[in-house]
Amino acid sequence: MAADRVRRHNLSAVLTLVHHSPGLSRADITKATGLNRSTVSALVGEMVERELVVETQADSRNQVGRPSPGVEPHSAPVAIAINPEIDAVTIGVVGLRGTVLKRIRHETAAPPTVREMVRISAAVIEQLRPELETAHRTVGIGVAVPGLVRTSDGVVRLAPHLRWHDEPLAELLTEATGFEVSVANDASLGILAERTFGAGRGISDLIYLNGGASGIGGGIIAGGTAIGGAAGYAGEFGHTLVNSAGRRDAVGLVGSLEVEVNRAALLRVLGLASADSETLELALLGATSDTVVDEVRRQLGFLSIALCSAVNTLNPRLIILGGFLGALDAAAPGYLESLVAAQSIGVSFESVRITRAALGSDLLMIGAAELAFERLLADPK
Repeated sequence: MAADRVRRHNLSAVLTLVHHSPGLSRADITKATGLNRSTVSALVGEMVERELVVETQADSRNQVGRPSPGVEPHSAPVAIAINPEIDAVTIGVVGLRGTVLKRIRHETAAPPTVREMVRISAAVIEQLRPELETAHRTVGIGVAVPGLVRTSDGVVRLAPHLRWHDEPLAELLTEATGFEVSVANDASLGILAERTFGAGRGISDLIYLNGGASGIGGGIIAGGTAIGGAAGYAGEFGHTLVNSAGRRDAVGLVGSLEVEVNRAALLRVLGLASADSETLELALLGATSDTVVDEVRRQLGFLSIALCSAVNTLNPRLIILGGFLGALDAAAPGYLESLVAAQSIGVSFESVRITRAALGSDLLMIGAAELAFERLLADPK
């Protein structure tokens, strides 16, 4: 029994390493895990049989001695990722190492109810089922929700823009699809994805702000640890006070960041009824009218207030901007950073870098998929 526990622990360690690393050989795994070569060979062989990894031809260039075969994730295991927003439900199929294989955006005329979101998701999954069953092995569903989630049972406590209150999302989606479902806040999953596969790789102190149709959320990693707070609701940067004379937001707070910095206002000045993230960014980058330029700078001004507070309080090394916030920053290069630098404590800001999310529009698909992959990584089967 003890030997089996050790073996399963080692399988988990090796598969997680392969999943999180951009490229590994058997020798790399031996060095990273401290296991001996024969043990690594046996573990990799077992996972090859289970279609979790594949071995690739060894690269003998610039090597002394016998070359070591490469180890890559197998294409069979996939997770289904879902992200509901006020104007669409996006469903994706994601492989190991954050490989997005498919992404389907189902637009909605109004914010979907929980049951509408479940119905849309189940219908899309049913269309994908023949492919999922013949070419893949689906490990479960991960859902990235723009709101506060009790992750222990997948209940959405509050998603104000969607008007969801205490909705048992995980239970409903499991009933509709037959898959195990995990649910978490979208921005918390975004920072997990960027830390693992994107701009935050190797950084132990960072914050992430995501701008979506449903507002602004965020995530915090300090000393290499994700900060969730007492109930898991930390990182709600969207409700930071930036304008004491402002309007109330979706939860009734006055002058919060997401009232002053929002996607809807950008669409209005651009003359767009709706747009996906790529279309919005192209429109912002191509806009020359004073109205658009003024709105971009106005929103960046309020965003800088929230970021200054974060810099002075948390002293991060990296600030990552996701969703429309990345496009907003790109529309006026250097402007946001200059504002934050001018308003932050000098010694706190001197080591800070502001960048956009590297994973682009795939970010929340990858983050949601990580929820579903957790069980497989913990106990490879």
